[in-house]
Parts: sequence; structure tokens; C-alpha cells
Amino acid sequence: MTETVTNWAGNITYAAKELHRPHSLDALGALVADSATVRVLGSGHSFNEIAEPGADGVLLSLGALPPEIDVDTAARKVRVGGGVRYAELARYVHAQGLALPNMASLPHISVAGSVATGTHGSGVGNGPLASVVREVEIVTADGSTVVIGRGDERFGGAVTSLGALGVVTALTLDLETSFEVEQHVFTEFPLAGLDFATFETVMESAYSVSLFTDWRAPGFRQVWLKRRTDQPLPGFPWAAPATEKMHPVPGMPAVNCTEQFGVPGPWHERLPHFRAEFVPSSGAELQSEYLLPRRYAVDAMYAIDGIRETVASVLQTCEVRTVAADEQWLSPAYGRDTVALHFTWIEDTAAVLPVVRRLEAALDGFEARPHWGKVFTAPAEALRGRYPRLGDFRTLARDLDPSGKFANAFVREALGA
Repeated sequence: MTETVTNWAGNITYAAKELHRPHSLDALGALVADSATVRVLGSGHSFNEIAEPGADGVLLSLGALPPEIDVDTAARKVRVGGGVRYAELARYVHAQGLALPNMASLPHISVAGSVATGTHGSGVGNGPLASVVREVEIVTADGSTVVIGRGDERFGGAVTSLGALGVVTALTLDLETSFEVEQHVFTEFPLAGLDFATFETVMESAYSVSLFTDWRAPGFRQVWLKRRTDQPLPGFPWAAPATEKMHPVPGMPAVNCTEQFGVPGPWHERLPHFRAEFVPSSGAELQSEYLLPRRYAVDAMYAIDGIRETVASVLQTCEVRTVAADEQWLSPAYGRDTVALHFTWIEDTAAVLPVVRRLEAALDGFEARPHWGKVFTAPAEALRGRYPRLGDFRTLARDLDPSGKFANAFVREALGA
């Protein structure tokens, strides 16, 4: 059967002629063993060719596998199937009185795909979503399964792996006691005069903090503070409280955003920016994101302000978040406390790419690592030097996948192999 398969945004049409949807792990293992090249699509929320297997390769969805979610309340952990999305996982975990410590802005993305590409939420004390993974189960090139957990010397390469080691069929995640969050939104936070000490104070002012701007004027249109109700909320003297519900994209209705105005609610209904029951459209947008050492945050924002007219010409919104360092070898937050600069562009690749190049030039010198699943143009050769454990990951990939079955063109370029 021939079908047209695209990513969520529609900017990538895969050369693969069919999206395979095995219904069992046995069928999955057999498909992998019999195929020359295999890539997993996940929820399709990547904006580049990271999932492209090529015309003769197998593009795989785990969506038809049994949606396993097995919570161990005594050990405060959950084993979750590779096709499960955060919205379903979060509701189930919350019903057991437990919680994930953080979530991304959109709860509709798959757990396995998110951790494989280094996806994150926000908070100076919160690592990427991969930080809570304690064990990963991978179907390797011969169709057999390998389990790699904390304490295994391979673990630092096994989770944020770009899909280059095999098909992740299950993950075991750490949980904590359930908690409530309330969300406060402020408007018109100025960039002028901002120094690093103030930036740090602002980003530490709640459990999770996001700054939004469209770069049409200097400064931030919105500040979103997500406070755990078991933690204090310091005063916020730098901006005025919002008087109406806000959407991160100026002019968009806020009805699909999570509750604001300090109304407390369960963690999974406040940490994302968007409601789980809101089904995203086939995205009229492109996305880029750059993760820098946090010490460069303010200098980087001033650099962007210097080209803001160029950036604003194709921008819907820009979000600034913080991410704590982690130990995943290919994580954009590996080994350094991080500031993440996220750009939601208009859906026009020809117009966006020249601006992305200009933006990357403005960020030159700040050791930026692009998000693996977003649009970027920086040459892979330059980026490889920003991952100190890249050589270790290459060795791991050769050990688990000696024929390169899971290494598409994107992965080979990224790894330099």
C-alpha cells in the first residue's frame, strides 16, 4: 500500500511509502529484523527529517501497540509503552496520587519521542523530560530487546538517543507525590536594563517560568509563572498582572490554554500551556529552539533584540525557559544549566530559513545546541564539538546497531559517522 505520510506540521513529506503500525511486540521485532532501515515517527512533532527512513526504509508507528501504563505506587515509578502520549500518562498517574515532576508545553507528544530528542519543560531546578527515566527497553537490529537502566555504563547514551540505537518500546519513569499548581500571568516585562542577576531572580520566582515575546518591540509581552501550591510565590514587581486570559501567540484565543489567574489545579492541568482535551491542528507553524549555557541568557537576548525586526517578520512567538543540567550524552542540556530560546515561526519554509540562518549567526559564540527535532541550519560539524560524549555515543551505537539499521541521513550527519 502506498500512502502519503507527513509530520504534524506538514512541512516534511516522508519518502517512505507506508507507515507500519504493528499490533504486538512480536510483530514489531519481526518487522525490525527483516528491514534494512528503520525509523520511528512518534507523534510527528518534529520539524526536520530526523524520522526519515528513506524510500526503501521502514517508517514505524507504535500507536497500535497496547498502551501500557503500569504504576508501582510503593516504588513511585511507572512503566509506560513507547506509543503512549503524555496526556494519557499524566491522567493515569495522577489518578494513583502520583506525578511527573515536569511536562512540556504541549501534552499531546509521545513520551518516547520526547525524551529521545531532549524535549523539556521549564524551571531552574527541572531537568529535561529524560531526567526522570530510570530504565529504557529497546528493540535492537536483530529484533531482540535490550534493557538499559541507571547504573549501566551505557545509560547516559540510551535515553536521548535520536532513535539511533533501536525502537524504544517502553520506559520506566520516576514519580513523586501528586501536587497542585496555580498559574499567574504578567504582561510587559521590559528587556531594557535587564541584567543576569535579575533574570535569574525572575526565572527562580516560581516552579516553572516562561517568558514570551514576538520581538516586535524590546521586552516580553507575557510572563507565565507556574507555582506549586506547596511552595511560596514571591512578589513579582517587574511587570503588571494580566487582566484577561492570555495565549502565547498574540491575537490567538486563550480558550485552549490551561487555567490562569491563580486558580489551583492538578499538576498535569497546569504545567503544560495547553489543555490536553485541545487537539492541535495540523500545525500552521514551524519551530526552532536553541539551548545555551544559562550564563549567556541575557547577552543572547540582547543579540536577538539587535535583529528583532528580521526575526519578527516571520515569528509567531518566542518563548524563553530554563532547564537544569542533565547527564544524557546527546541532551542539549548535557552538563550545563541551560536557557532555552524557542521560536514558533509562520508556516513558510522559504521565508523562515534565511531568518534562522541570521538568528544562528547572532547566537554564534554562545555555544548553542539546537533542539534535535526542530528546524536549524547550523552545520553538523560545528555542533559535534558541543557534545563532549559524542564519541562514547558513537561507540554505543556501533555496539547495539553494527549495521547502522537505525542511522538515517540525519543521524549520520549529526554523529559524523
